[in-house]
Amino acid sequence: MDEAKLVYWFEELDKESNDLVGKKGANLGEMTKLGLPVVPGYVVSIESYRRFMAETGVGEQISKYIVSLGKIDNIDKCEEVSKTMRAMIEKQQMLGYLEEKIGSYYDTLCQKTGIADVAVSTRSGGPVSRPGMFDTFINVKGKEQVLQHVKKVWSSTFTGRAIWYRLVHDIPVDGDVLGVVVMKLVDARSAGITFTVDPVTGDRTKIIIDASWGLGEGVVSGKVDVDRFVINKETIEIAERAIGIKKFCIASGKEGVEERDIPPAKQSVSCLSDEEIKEIAKLGKSLEERLGQPQDIEWALDPDLSFPNNLFVFQTRPAKFATEKATTVLDRLADIMAKRASRGGS
Repeated sequence: MDEAKLVYWFEELDKESNDLVGKKGANLGEMTKLGLPVVPGYVVSIESYRRFMAETGVGEQISKYIVSLGKIDNIDKCEEVSKTMRAMIEKQQMLGYLEEKIGSYYDTLCQKTGIADVAVSTRSGGPVSRPGMFDTFINVKGKEQVLQHVKKVWSSTFTGRAIWYRLVHDIPVDGDVLGVVVMKLVDARSAGITFTVDPVTGDRTKIIIDASWGLGEGVVSGKVDVDRFVINKETIEIAERAIGIKKFCIASGKEGVEERDIPPAKQSVSCLSDEEIKEIAKLGKSLEERLGQPQDIEWALDPDLSFPNNLFVFQTRPAKFATEKATTVLDRLADIMAKRASRGGS
């Protein structure tokens, strides 16, 4: 077996790797090659997904099941069939050679970080960006759990919202494939999203930062209140700030993540210093210049490191503006499904 077809370190990837590992993995590889602050990790390739689906026979089972369903014409039906399809995948035994390869990369990641059973996140990434459609799992520890959560990410190809989206856009129900990013977890002090364009107005002279205490999943999902900072892109000066009342955050638990109360004394305090805000904005501006278009960036600050070495980037992708959103009824329903699911957690 050619291991390059199964698993890649971030360092082996770049923007040309999209069809091998998906957009997220390719972006992480490109950011690593650009010398940006990316935590260590690897990507289980799309080829691994294809082999798993073919060699276990589950891909054929799902194809036959889809044919047996006939026409699916409502969201609730998508949720029903999603449970069946996901169970089909998750109950399959991982292929032996995939188990060995994925597990060996996790062992090496533990050695690289100097942490036994290092905590990681497992994140989906397809060749085509579908924000909010697939699942991410946070604070996964140990080889067996990593293997199980790779399968869970693969099964999220068939979330109810993803099935509905494909039906709406006349894509085959089994028409998506996924790579799986496995990266060291940063148990963030603060985290958030940077837009190098105003996502509402499309104003390219501004950088918008939304941030809160704890892990970035709270900000991405909209579960937590945030601090918002508007930065002048040319001068990197803070033009506006609005400090949210941050009563709780999303943090690492014993297993997975949990909601954690924030002490009253910190609830109305900015989760970022001015120095950190400007550094995050500079990084966003640099990424936009290097990649040639406005970016939507996920990042976190590691509490165990000192500034500016505590800033890490997890994802960057082309920013979308409100004016670009689809306006058909079916597109709005697909968007509602994605938002409903993301607010429910993964």
